[in-house]
Amino acid sequence: MSSRRLVIAGTGSGVGKTTVTIGLMSALKKKGYSVQGFKCGPDYIDPTYHTAVTGRPSRNLDSWMLTYDLVKEIYARGSQDADISIIEGVMGFYDGKDPKTNVGSTAEISVITESPVLLVVNCASMARSAAAIVKGFQVLSEGPNIIGVLANQVGSEGHFKLVKTAIEQECGIPVIGYIKRNDDLTIPERHLGLVPSIERGELDSFFDQLGEIMLDTVDVDLLYEIAEATTLTPPSTNLFTSRLKQGVTIAVAKDAAFNFYYRENLELLESFGANIEFFSPLKGETIPKNVDGLYLGGGFPEEFASQLASQRKVKASIKEAIEKGLPTLAECGGFMYLAEEIQTTDGDSYSMAGVIPGTVKMQERRAALGYREVIGEIGNYLLPEGITAKGHEFHYSTYETSIEQPFAYYTKGMRGTKKEGYMNGNLIAGYTHFHFASCPEMVTNWLNICKEWKLR
Repeated sequence: MSSRRLVIAGTGSGVGKTTVTIGLMSALKKKGYSVQGFKCGPDYIDPTYHTAVTGRPSRNLDSWMLTYDLVKEIYARGSQDADISIIEGVMGFYDGKDPKTNVGSTAEISVITESPVLLVVNCASMARSAAAIVKGFQVLSEGPNIIGVLANQVGSEGHFKLVKTAIEQECGIPVIGYIKRNDDLTIPERHLGLVPSIERGELDSFFDQLGEIMLDTVDVDLLYEIAEATTLTPPSTNLFTSRLKQGVTIAVAKDAAFNFYYRENLELLESFGANIEFFSPLKGETIPKNVDGLYLGGGFPEEFASQLASQRKVKASIKEAIEKGLPTLAECGGFMYLAEEIQTTDGDSYSMAGVIPGTVKMQERRAALGYREVIGEIGNYLLPEGITAKGHEFHYSTYETSIEQPFAYYTKGMRGTKKEGYMNGNLIAGYTHFHFASCPEMVTNWLNICKEWKLR
């Protein structure tokens, strides 16, 4: 594991962290380095860009859902054989679960991983004032180690020199480069954020352009130098050690409609002894034969509602398997897909798998966002009494039904506790995205039910 690592932090959301991150990854790759990407928080989409540009699976580091030792373990596993690790922040540097502390923030991740921090500052329409912003970030908390600045949205090289002079004089850290204002570098967005790279097709030219811009106006050699850090103390956890094979196979839906999976979730299933078999509902692939469990992750089923609706054999195979008792977990997009229909914001309706009675209706406004503590309802085999998991909820749809339904769990967030999801037999579904590492018992419980079902 390389001791070089760097957190790319922003003064706020929308400051350009993702553009800077993938640009620096591309530039470092051009210089011949092996680069490992990480993303702070529960985001699924930014890591797809990291993975595409580096050629290595990007991973999430979340200090609210996971213990500090697990954050370190995930970092250590992901960084093996990399020359440098780039950790993209979330929101503003100090923004997290609690406005009074650094809990769940990029700042906390930087302290846990003992990583140097590069602060991205939007310097449009300012010069010396940029130094005041950087100084404020330096003095707010003693733990984080801000070691450099990258100036974004700069008007000219002359403008950059003004900003650089002010920050280096007042803050005592280098401004390693800048990015000019360039509308052509805007990454397309929509209601759930950045468009997944899996939908974008060929991204090499975009990555190449960003990398060349970084090499032209950013001192990438200096960046590599200041990313040198102390060797991280090995974590005391060893959650991902391989266990004995359980003789069960989990079918996992994976394509442009269903691609929101924490890599650690899949790796925990494997390390606990399961085999994984991927299939694509979008491509007309029915549920694989001889599987003992089904995992329908999140994504954008509403964007592909017409295609999913037309795959009648796929829907029938999934419905039949679940109704026969196949142990199934469906999260967010997977939950939506199992409903009777999805209604788009245009008012068009598309038939889905029809396992869960009710309609999913897309909205223009966000319906839910935030971390969740999850407690299973009575009969929930994944989360029996006394077990709590953690996850995240983020969607622009609502689920409506006229039938009294058996909820899957209680979720606790900033706005209180609510009943959520749907449970029937061996099906557990809902809007919450679980992180299995927050509750490894979920994996054990799921595989045990899969083994029981296989024997029956």
